[in-house]
Amino acid sequence: MSTVIALSSNQTAWSITLVVGLVVALVVLGLLEMLRRSVREVEETVRGVWEAGKGVERNTVMIHALKSTRERGAELVQELGHHG
Repeated sequence: MSTVIALSSNQTAWSITLVVGLVVALVVLGLLEMLRRSVREVEETVRGVWEAGKGVERNTVMIHALKSTRERGAELVQELGHHG
């Protein structure tokens, strides 16, 4: 009779261990899914910032050229003043 009781408590211990393991696995799965969603959100945000940065770069790349254009325009006005 004590063998049956020992086997029964051993089975109970295994059952409890399996249930706890299943709960832990589900919690880990949930946390990994939250992490995956957060990473995707960060990737989308970074992509948006990258696109905005490229737009700023496109809009500001010509600033240096505009400065020299202004200087050349002033030189042209002076030259036209000498001939006109």
